[in-house]
Amino acid sequence: MSSLSFVNIITFMQIRFGRHSLLLLMPFFVSACASPPKGIIILCAGDSITAQAYPHFLQQLFNAQAIRAKVLNYGRSGFTSGEYLRFLQSGRDRLASEKPDFILLELGTNDVRADLDFTPAGIFQANMKQIIAIFRAFRSRTGKSPEILLATIPPVPKETPFPFTADSVLRVEGEINPAIKSISDEERLPLVDNYALFSKEPNLLAGVHPSREGYRRLARHWFDALKSLISK
Repeated sequence: MSSLSFVNIITFMQIRFGRHSLLLLMPFFVSACASPPKGIIILCAGDSITAQAYPHFLQQLFNAQAIRAKVLNYGRSGFTSGEYLRFLQSGRDRLASEKPDFILLELGTNDVRADLDFTPAGIFQANMKQIIAIFRAFRSRTGKSPEILLATIPPVPKETPFPFTADSVLRVEGEINPAIKSISDEERLPLVDNYALFSKEPNLLAGVHPSREGYRRLARHWFDALKSLISK
């Protein structure tokens, strides 16, 4: 809005409504001239692979490149997709109040366990779609729905002890990751292939969890995916 047009509006309002028009116009002027929020807010959602380390390293990457960002760690250790859905349903208002611009979502490793956490692929897929629907209802500081990035899960190494079994190893590649890719297509979400990252370099895994270097590489993987979206 130019200064001339604003002065003209004030003059017109004063002629029509008198001296109190300036007070009436103040909220309009503040709203029209408010500057957009600075930086980005990233909410990391997932299980212990999220909770343990990578958000910390992701924050360091943004700091190193002087990109103003706030990385929030909402990973919950041991959670299946169903447990995370219930966590999200009960804490929806608290998480929504963070007003994220981006949400990084990676779940599924605990769903392939062979104990009571075992989750059939169909139920996993339904849980994930409900999680995504809740996240899509969030609003950023600019009033937009957050951009959700969905990730495949890393391989489960063959020597991983119970509650992971040989069937767990097969389910990652045969059930869970295909379900994640299907959801990505159906929901039109960017897919971050963390499975490919760790399957190419299995030494980055220390059991079902990445090593310290693995977490650093995982953070870099997310960072590269985010940068392509931030620059748009």
